[in-house]
Amino acid sequence: MTLAAATDLATATNEHLANVSNTLIYSAMAVYTLAFFAYIAEWLFGSRSKVARTAAALTEPTGAKAKAGAPAVTVKSAGGTTVLERPKVVTRSAVGARDVPDGPGAHGGDVQGDLYGRIAVSLTVLAFLVELAGVIARAASVERAPWGNMYEFNITFSTVAVGVYLALLALKKNVRWLGLFLITTVLLDLGLAVTVLYTASDQLVPALHSYWLYIHVSTAIFCGAVFYVGAVGTLMYLFKDSYENKLANGGKPGRFATSVMERLPASASLDKFSYRVNAAVFPLWTFTIIAGAIWAGDAWGRYWGWDPKETWAFITWVAYACYLHARATAGWKGRKAAYIALLAFGCWLFNYYGVNIFVGGKHSYAGVG
Repeated sequence: MTLAAATDLATATNEHLANVSNTLIYSAMAVYTLAFFAYIAEWLFGSRSKVARTAAALTEPTGAKAKAGAPAVTVKSAGGTTVLERPKVVTRSAVGARDVPDGPGAHGGDVQGDLYGRIAVSLTVLAFLVELAGVIARAASVERAPWGNMYEFNITFSTVAVGVYLALLALKKNVRWLGLFLITTVLLDLGLAVTVLYTASDQLVPALHSYWLYIHVSTAIFCGAVFYVGAVGTLMYLFKDSYENKLANGGKPGRFATSVMERLPASASLDKFSYRVNAAVFPLWTFTIIAGAIWAGDAWGRYWGWDPKETWAFITWVAYACYLHARATAGWKGRKAAYIALLAFGCWLFNYYGVNIFVGGKHSYAGVG
């Protein structure tokens, strides 16, 4: 075989792999859509369940009943019965103190809701595997790491975000409530990727030909996925905390707010979850910035030049550092710290989208459009 023929064969193979990747990404979007509807069904059946409708009126057992353990909830299903764990519901204590156990979850104790939730998770796993295969096919088509432009970064980011969610589920963490919010965001992310950000397979610019591409960019993607999970937890914390405060002050939230909020974890649990997630990944974000500086030294002969991308990465680091400090400072815990966390994630989002799309600089190789 001549050199020209070999080159043509390699080009054709790469084009075929690129087409396979595109097909897999679209297929993943289709399965994610099915998962989206299944998550909605879980929330809808949960809102219709007797447990969800009467949650605000229930209280935790006390005395001998508490020692014996909370009774189970029996739900009729297809001529038989199904026993679910009795949901822990809101229990008010003295003024100034608050004892709020976690809610039962999106299914609200309803067996059909729980079934749809399990179906949704199964579809999420399938979509994750299909999307992962699409990312791998894209990498094979360009013969490099699949994050050389915004399109590749987006499809990889959404894959990693779903992977983080599934890993938390596998670790038996109470995060299934996150599924609907996550899948909605993933569908928006992939929709933006295949319409606005799509870029045909191409080789890297010279500055990106380095093993630091695998180290720096991969850690940046992982950090962003974990920061996203923390941001959703923080946002839900703010809603749940407002709901609990309204109840504690004698207010009466609307029926929809009650149905949704009573099924989420307690505000204290959401706050703790968000803090642990952000605190765990912050050292890796620090490493990401250091790795980027080392790479810049190799590629451009200087470690730091206040390029817009470098500047916003540092601003993001400062914002998350302020959040972690606020969590340890009296008077700044709770809602004030949560606002800082959302601001920090907003900085990360601008660094992700805004700098690449709207701001010029040495990182303008993102390949949008």
